[in-house]
Amino acid sequence: MKRPDLNEDVTRIGGQSGLAALPNRTTRITGWGHEVPATILTNADLETIVETSDEWIASRTGIRERRIAGAGETTASMGAIAGARALAVAGVGIDEIDLIVVATLTPDHSMPNTAALIKDALGGTRAAAFDLSAACSGFTYGYAVAHGFLTAGLGQRALVIGAETLSRVVDWSDRSTCVLFGDGAGAIVLEALDLPQDQVLATRPGTLSFELSSDPSGAYALWIPGGIGADADPLIKMDGAKTYVYATRTMAAVASAAIARAGLTPAGVDLVIPHQANIRIIEHVSKSMEYPMEQIFVNLDRYGNTSAASIPIALSEAVAAGRLKPGDVFCTVAFGGGYTSGAFVTRWDADPAHGARAATVDPARITVRRPEGGSNSAAVPEALRAHLDARGAKRQTSQPQ
Repeated sequence: MKRPDLNEDVTRIGGQSGLAALPNRTTRITGWGHEVPATILTNADLETIVETSDEWIASRTGIRERRIAGAGETTASMGAIAGARALAVAGVGIDEIDLIVVATLTPDHSMPNTAALIKDALGGTRAAAFDLSAACSGFTYGYAVAHGFLTAGLGQRALVIGAETLSRVVDWSDRSTCVLFGDGAGAIVLEALDLPQDQVLATRPGTLSFELSSDPSGAYALWIPGGIGADADPLIKMDGAKTYVYATRTMAAVASAAIARAGLTPAGVDLVIPHQANIRIIEHVSKSMEYPMEQIFVNLDRYGNTSAASIPIALSEAVAAGRLKPGDVFCTVAFGGGYTSGAFVTRWDADPAHGARAATVDPARITVRRPEGGSNSAAVPEALRAHLDARGAKRQTSQPQ
């Protein structure tokens, strides 16, 4: 196996023993679910907004369409629905959750945090709740934080959500970025698992390892100026060439490191679930790791890049598609603005049939409380709204997973 070199100058976190948990405690996924908007924006639709073409977008990115949040749909509302589905699949109530972590770069508000709004929408009264910002790597970071919380004995269960409404921060006149991004949310329930003292790594269930890194040399290659300074700007800026080079160098390296920390080789991994940014990047990961594309889960053709929501949406769909069964080992890997990157390796031990429980969730009964007078976070950008109103973008009913 060729193992791409990591840049040793970046900040890295990972257990030296190959295990990411205390010797007799780890975590496992017991619930999962996702939510995506009903509105589909195809490449053909984008041809009427900016100078581009379906062939150009698909050949360079692998993306065919993406979901766009409608009026009233926000990071919090989609995250709450995904979270409710994950809770239903796990068979637990919101007040059996000790921690809610929401990974997002598009919170409904700077304050209060989106996790608090989701907790309120789900009827929670006791969990600690906060947001985490690590861009497209956010879900891997959120998973690691929740794992550390639970293995330290600070709780038994965590709800980890990745949710984004990137359509609100995309410049719809910039053809280099507006073709890439979409909206959605995914969630898992992570539970602490106490292991026998004689548990061996070869059969150890649940979370096996992590690799997290941050390389701030590329902080301004992919960013949203935002803030309150003179350069405040709410829209995504990206140096596409520089970001692509970083991603292709880092994704395989981080995944390989996490797999090695778990005491495995790629041959011992049944499925890789990468961040869904660009098919060429994913193919590069496959080549660099000498790992077959057939064992890499891809759904970016239907959703585009949903940032922190990318991996949990893909995980939810992978389980529904029968790609994970008890005993299978999977690896997730992501890169994002910052530059951040992250990966974790887990041995799956949940019953995929439990996914059917997500259908018991009625999204209409989940409401995010808004301030008096409404909230601009729920509004569709004017340029995009005009297009959707005029063209009537195709809509599809979202099925719970």
